[in-house]
Amino acid sequence: MKTDIEIARSIKMRRITEIAESIGIPEEKVAQYGHYMAKVPSSLIDEEKIAKSKLILVTAITATKAGIGKTTVSVGLALGLNKIGKNAIVALREPSLGPCFGMKGGAAGGGYAQVVPMEKINLHFTGDMHAVTSAHNMISALLDNYIYNHQAEGFALKEVLWKRVLDVNDRSLRSIVTGLGPRTNGLTAESGFDITAASELMAILCLSTDMEDMRRRIDNILLGYTFDDKPFMVKDMGVTGAILVLLKTAFKANLVQTTEGTAAFIHGGPFANIAHGCNSIIATKTAMSLGEYVVTEAGFGADLGAEKFLNIKCRKSGLKPDLTVLVATLNGLKMHGGTALENIQKPDAEGVKKGFANLDRHIKNLQSFGQTVIVCFNKYASDTEEEINLVKEHCAQMGVPFALNNAWAEGGEGAVDLANLVVETIENNPSGPLQFTYEDGQSLKEKIEAIATKIYGAAHVTFSAIAKKKLAAAEKMGFSSFPVCIAKTQYSFSQDAKAYGAPVGFDFDIKDIVINSGSEMIVAIAGDIIRMPGLPKVPQATKIDIIDGVIEGLS
Repeated sequence: MKTDIEIARSIKMRRITEIAESIGIPEEKVAQYGHYMAKVPSSLIDEEKIAKSKLILVTAITATKAGIGKTTVSVGLALGLNKIGKNAIVALREPSLGPCFGMKGGAAGGGYAQVVPMEKINLHFTGDMHAVTSAHNMISALLDNYIYNHQAEGFALKEVLWKRVLDVNDRSLRSIVTGLGPRTNGLTAESGFDITAASELMAILCLSTDMEDMRRRIDNILLGYTFDDKPFMVKDMGVTGAILVLLKTAFKANLVQTTEGTAAFIHGGPFANIAHGCNSIIATKTAMSLGEYVVTEAGFGADLGAEKFLNIKCRKSGLKPDLTVLVATLNGLKMHGGTALENIQKPDAEGVKKGFANLDRHIKNLQSFGQTVIVCFNKYASDTEEEINLVKEHCAQMGVPFALNNAWAEGGEGAVDLANLVVETIENNPSGPLQFTYEDGQSLKEKIEAIATKIYGAAHVTFSAIAKKKLAAAEKMGFSSFPVCIAKTQYSFSQDAKAYGAPVGFDFDIKDIVINSGSEMIVAIAGDIIRMPGLPKVPQATKIDIIDGVIEGLS
């Protein structure tokens, strides 16, 4: 079998203007980035057409370090829907250089269910990640400059909240000191770096509905507090217009294609374990304005990505999935069933059965939102028919439709059964009205407790002294109506990355709070989660190279 990058290079791509034309975008609306990538304006959004389009959310059981294959399933499902004669478009998040050169090696799907040009999408793409990084760090530079040049007037901040960002996994930058050296280098201060995907500007890019909405949100970014406890925001420096200029082009959705020429929108890239994990509202709405069916995904397991998609993105955008597809693999089920990681690709029926606890928790959680759920089994070459049948039989006992996905090996043909099941389910048993985990009017503490107890299975939620202080500050500033975004490990329902399966009755510890007053959500930091990942002992970067003029090692 060819590698992902070999398959991607073997695909004869269509000009991006042809892809645009195939879904009704006139050529004059297409800003090309070479022959195969483009940006398109938000003026294509049509709320009347959105109301008629069918939105399908793809999520997964709790992740393994190799993932579960949501992007491959999302792309494959779009291919399968087109195979059976439906006008389907896929809308995904942008990859981050951090995981690409760290653990994953790429995030553009796999096998014959990819978005292309794969190398460009995984690397610099259309420059959105760089634009967010530059805009975020421009705010940092402007803030330091403002403090430095207003000292003589008695201005100072007793606490600076705004850090810097970089789209690289670099643990050495988590905590730094700035302004060292002569006085002309600025004021000496503690600071640090988050990864770009965790930037509040990334969340703002993904949640804004138009440029004026983005301007308002950037205005309201909280940078720190003065010595008389007044919030200091971007608008207080008078630089919002400059930041908006840096994000102007990035705000437009990106159009590419799949391995079978299906249109794909890829825009925005917040991680689901440290941010809200969904692509941009404008990309999803643009896709729904142009497609009969739109497939989108939410990062990591359903306790993270899907919960935030429903409680944050849908709450703020008015969107509602007509169906949720929950992806499962034998490797994932075995890991959560207690199978030793070194034996995870060997047959282990008991491990699979014990892993159903994780699958069932995700199903029930999604159903608590009013979602109709189908289980998609993402097939790997090492899977046995006996074990696959165990999963199929268990889903039947749960009353949940089940389909195999083999798009990785067969492209759209391998997802035809899944596509037919999706269409049949939407036509006969679509999701009902959204039922949120918490109401806008509840306190921030109550919202965090609701997610921890109802979705994760915690018995108690504890808050550190600093978390309590920041929650009180957020309430005092009038932010109690904001949704909450919990940052926690993607490997467990709990804050303990090694608590596999479906743990219950644990204490859930909130150690810090980040007030994202621009993106209008409160981020609760749970356990030991960090917003600047580190690299593994042997990073994927050791496998990435240019050989005979072509890139190798991306996957």
